[in-house]
Amino acid sequence: MKWAAIGMAGLAVVLGALAWNRGGSALFVDGLRASGRSGARLLPLLAVVFLLAGFAEVLLPRELVARWLSERSGIRGLVIAMILGALTPGGGPVGLPLAATLMRQGAGIGVLVTYLTSMSLLSFVRIPLELGTYGARLTALRVASSLPLPFLAGWIAQWMARFSPR
Repeated sequence: MKWAAIGMAGLAVVLGALAWNRGGSALFVDGLRASGRSGARLLPLLAVVFLLAGFAEVLLPRELVARWLSERSGIRGLVIAMILGALTPGGGPVGLPLAATLMRQGAGIGVLVTYLTSMSLLSFVRIPLELGTYGARLTALRVASSLPLPFLAGWIAQWMARFSPR
């Protein structure tokens, strides 16, 4: 996490320098203002997400996670993860902290990858938007062709985890 933050900060510095180079202080300040507007819109959501993740971490018993979502949960854990991922509203800003909480509580690698892949590919929240944007045929084909992918990704990750150091 620390290296990711350092990398993103470095990229922000590079983009800031590029803005200054292309448009001087005016473009640089425009970039800062746009960042502030985005941050102001996202900050309430992020605050709620971190509250949800924190309460989930302290309220979700490790034994429950071990029983239903650990490496030993088998196909049942993958099915639960796929359903939860598809039902997670808000995509990454909501799902990533929840996945981190599940990881700390003992969820298995395959379950986590299934959840994250399902959240990205099968979001039920996005389906009405897709129907309105490009119609029922393409939406149905995309969802149907994506259904096996979270299971496959979870199974592959579980298999690969056997060979990688902890």
